[in-house]
Amino acid sequence: MTAEPDATQTDHRPAIIICAWDVDEAGWDPVEDLSGEPWNPVGARTVAVPADSPGHLADELSGHLRDPRCRALLLVGRTQRPGRFLLQLRAEHRAPDGSRSDHGTAPSVARATAPIAEMVRALNDAGVPAEATSEADDDSGTFLLYSVLSGLPDGIDTPAIGVLRGPGDASDAAFTKAVKTAAQAMARNMSPISRARAG
Repeated sequence: MTAEPDATQTDHRPAIIICAWDVDEAGWDPVEDLSGEPWNPVGARTVAVPADSPGHLADELSGHLRDPRCRALLLVGRTQRPGRFLLQLRAEHRAPDGSRSDHGTAPSVARATAPIAEMVRALNDAGVPAEATSEADDDSGTFLLYSVLSGLPDGIDTPAIGVLRGPGDASDAAFTKAVKTAAQAMARNMSPISRARAG
């Protein structure tokens, strides 16, 4: 009796990992209805990674990105700054608690690889006020952004990696709309996975 093929092995859509790092975040649920199927942007499929401790989460996300079928990572969370949704351009090397880290030989700053300008434009076009920022919150989102970017192995095509933060007073509906819009903008920049990579 032959084993049934893994659905992800036959799905040639590139994968976007979406991770809300805060266990209390109620604004993003990848499963929209009773079907139990996660939401997917056009042309891609999503991989939902649940919140965990920052260290474990960084390791898990990095493990996913070693799979050439995973072409993007969108980290989502909240900021205490009021007003617009924010897309973070860079992250400094910090410890999981947000304190500055003695980086030794590691780079002091890592830059997001997501198509930030296109994501900001898509959010604003969708009626979600958004802007790019070089300012980083001292939280798990910044730690994860730096850790994942600095841990990318050499010799792979660089995936699109970014952080989207919603204002603390944004409704769950607005937060969900922003996550979907940002993920769709990322998906527009990705091509289908070749059969060689999918196999």
